[in-house]
Amino acid sequence: MNISFVLNGKSVRVEVEPATLLCDLLRDKLGLTGTHVGCDTSQCGACVVHVGESSVKSCTLLAVAVDGARVTTVEGLGTPEALHPMQIAFHENHGLQCGFCTPGMLMSSVEFARRHPSPTEEEVRHWLEGNLCRCTGYQNIVKSVLHGTAAMHAEGRA
Repeated sequence: MNISFVLNGKSVRVEVEPATLLCDLLRDKLGLTGTHVGCDTSQCGACVVHVGESSVKSCTLLAVAVDGARVTTVEGLGTPEALHPMQIAFHENHGLQCGFCTPGMLMSSVEFARRHPSPTEEEVRHWLEGNLCRCTGYQNIVKSVLHGTAAMHAEGRA
């Protein structure tokens, strides 16, 4: 089956089997390995991408569901020369350790920041309940999200 969608700002047309998961299409066929697969059951959140303005777990979404949609992966957030404000916040606030969960944390956090212009720590923690990190105690992740949210709104990127 042929599907077409906008991926990180570029039009894509690709042939997929009807049962192909979006995470598998992104990683295996399109080479975007920033979308991680940690559990295959939508429990960990490492595979979060944006479809339109919403963050979704790509390990439970069929690729055919994004036909005609706009998809953004962590590779589409920023570039090494011009990081997204949330990426900068995670870097500056030590919001990562091994980095496995970071792409999903970033994508979830960007949607959160768009929806919550001045969040509390409790709101951040609640939003990120679907994203697991096995390395940290979440303190620096929460701090990163708070700083990234403020930066996004200050720069008009929310």
